Amino acid sequence: MSHKKIFSWNVNGVRSALGKGLSEFIASTTPDVLCLQETKCETATAQTLGLNFPHQFWHEAEKKGYSGTAILSKVAPISVVTDFPGEHPNEGRVVTAEFKDLFVVSAYVPNSQRELERLDYRLQWDADFRKHLAKLAKKKSVIVCGDLNVAHAEIDLANPATNRRNAGFTDEERESFGELLQGHGFADTFRVQNPTLAQRYSWWSYRPGIRERNIGWRLDYCLASDGLKWSSPEIHDKVKGSDHCPVSVSVASELA
Repeated sequence: MSHKKIFSWNVNGVRSALGKGLSEFIASTTPDVLCLQETKCETATAQTLGLNFPHQFWHEAEKKGYSGTAILSKVAPISVVTDFPGEHPNEGRVVTAEFKDLFVVSAYVPNSQRELERLDYRLQWDADFRKHLAKLAKKKSVIVCGDLNVAHAEIDLANPATNRRNAGFTDEERESFGELLQGHGFADTFRVQNPTLAQRYSWWSYRPGIRERNIGWRLDYCLASDGLKWSSPEIHDKVKGSDHCPVSVSVASELA
């Protein structure tokens, strides 16, 4: 069985990223599947951008220039669905593609925002998303890639003490993410492979000097359902072009 390379990147605007090396990154890494988040692009426009994938599935938010996800693939999936059951605004946050041996999910989890004004909604979103993933995992293997907007443990951000009650590092969000791992059997591939490796982050503030000093957060993940054979999880933190960097993993699965 061949290994397939799955990459994920919160590009913080796909048109902006194209001007900052996205096409060159794709050409150099040759993903079999590329998951994008925060595309900030209407589907009709996205289809004209010239990204070198024959199969492209874009999910835009109702609000223009906001959120958005996509899955780009070398091979045609069996089916593609957007979102999942529950009472949620149309923010373009999830695309699920079914392939021969597995589901690939591109996800952009809601941010709890300043003063945690959206924390309650975020936790309900998480609960509905877990149900969606659990249902998929009963059918076949699942790989979940994206900006999950949580640093799970203190090792996953540069300044845990001063961020304890900030969005992305609240006890509630961390426990909710832990429920997906422990309660539903998903593996955080990078952390399983590198349990004690510190100072590896995937997001940095745009404030001057922050990325150069590596004051970051690990918010982007490749999660694998129980039993899926995977290898080579990576955080590509030298790649510029967004406030996030790409992450990737290889899976021993046939896509078609």
